[in-house]
Amino acid sequence: MTNFNRAGLLTKGVAGLAGFLSVASCNQSAPATEQAAGTSQTMTDTTQTASGAATAPTSASFGKTQDGTEVQLYTLTNAHGMKVSITNFGGTITSLMVPDKAGKLGDVVLGFDNVNGYQSPEFKKSNPYFGALIGRYGNRIGKGKFTLDGKEYSLPLNNNGNTLHGGEKGFDEKVWQAEPGTSADGQTLKLTYLSKDGEEGFPGNLNVTVVYTLTNDDALKIDYSASTDKATPVNLTNHAYFNLSGGKDVLGHEVTMPADRYTVVDAGLIPTGELRPVKGTPFDFTSAHTIGERIGQVPGGYDHNWVLNQASGSHAAATVYEPTTGRTMEVTTTEPGLQFYTGNFLDGTLKGKGNTYGKHAGFCMETQHFPDSPNQPKFPSTILKPGETLQSTTTYKFGVRQ
Repeated sequence: MTNFNRAGLLTKGVAGLAGFLSVASCNQSAPATEQAAGTSQTMTDTTQTASGAATAPTSASFGKTQDGTEVQLYTLTNAHGMKVSITNFGGTITSLMVPDKAGKLGDVVLGFDNVNGYQSPEFKKSNPYFGALIGRYGNRIGKGKFTLDGKEYSLPLNNNGNTLHGGEKGFDEKVWQAEPGTSADGQTLKLTYLSKDGEEGFPGNLNVTVVYTLTNDDALKIDYSASTDKATPVNLTNHAYFNLSGGKDVLGHEVTMPADRYTVVDAGLIPTGELRPVKGTPFDFTSAHTIGERIGQVPGGYDHNWVLNQASGSHAAATVYEPTTGRTMEVTTTEPGLQFYTGNFLDGTLKGKGNTYGKHAGFCMETQHFPDSPNQPKFPSTILKPGETLQSTTTYKFGVRQ
């Protein structure tokens, strides 16, 4: 079985290119949720870890989907009391409780208290993808078309004449099979889904596995893997919206990204092929800048994909620091790109967990391959072939500065 490691793909794709930067817009964003009030938690079976007996994640009902399917909310807890709640509806992160510099836990993602919030007409209209797993292809495919092995494929046009985040009903709206457990690193939630041949226009039966691990060193690790029986484009990511302060907006957060270039996009947010240096522009986060410092110089706000400088292995993608709480977040990944989105489309119509989600209420850091790669031969390939196994890992590690 060939190991289709996304870091290795970048190495192949970068040979012959000085660097990449891609801009791919995520529609809107909002905070994740805590467990629904009034639901009763039940403990799952206990399993063993390398360090001895450990309790598996807890589970509770998260409500029913519009077709009547009951979905669950799983809560993972680590040795320091940090918690993450994830529902098998869309593999969605609904709440992430992280300590501040005083040791006080606070929810640092946007979202809702039950599954109804993710199915409301307002949510469907704004399409923010709060906290969800994104696939089969995260980001945009230009004009909803690509050619593979001599055959042209047409996808649903769900975003201004293009295909965004997998089409009309992507992985974010699927009910995943869930298996809570433990590992040597901490509590885990394994999610699996079979995307059948022809789903949303994509070829091949794609078997996808995503494992969330809440580690005892205060990191949320996401391991993605996939295999297929036909060649198909695949680009998997998570669309969590973070707000490390718990405040109304994220403009005071300081961001650093080791990325010297970005890919320029056209009016439809499809890459033009130009690789533009960030130096001297508001896209330069090679040293720390607050989100709000230069956002006014970027029409519409930040909604772009940076090309990360390191081309292989697990590498740094971003560091975020929120001064009032002292919280920090370090992002590492095996992916070549990072979509940084600042909640530009949020307008206060969505409310969750007692909060109103206005403009810039959260930011996303979606590790990924570049937008429209199936139509951009100079970009690292996203084509997964039979006999290969896609493997990708992204980690969000939390801490504090005093």
